[in-house]
Amino acid sequence: MTGSKPPGFSRREREIMDTLFEMGEGSVHDVAHRLDDHDAYDSLRVTLGILERKGWVRHRREGKRYIFEPTIPHEKARDSALTHVMHTFFGGSPSRAIEAMLDISSEKMSSTELQELHALVAEKAEALVE
Repeated sequence: MTGSKPPGFSRREREIMDTLFEMGEGSVHDVAHRLDDHDAYDSLRVTLGILERKGWVRHRREGKRYIFEPTIPHEKARDSALTHVMHTFFGGSPSRAIEAMLDISSEKMSSTELQELHALVAEKAEALVE
């Protein structure tokens, strides 16, 4: 993938990329089977071609099958997606994004998780001072 523009995946592209990240690599048939979407073979093939033209996947040929794999590590795609969400919905503010995440997940976070988050924020703040 060239440039630093974060991936602007459509919902379908995200589903396919998530599936490829889980599998590591796979044919159109493998992806369709994993998505439990056997009727969409042609649309999957087209979308994988689009993802390849965008530089997010590549393929190799094995017999009559094309095997697709992501060209970027899952962590980089995750970080780019989070950056995109942060800029789109929170004006680029990490603190506003974290606040929103805490608001929607406050019932699900344990006190241990909150303590871990507090320690992480303290660690990051300390690193800024140094």
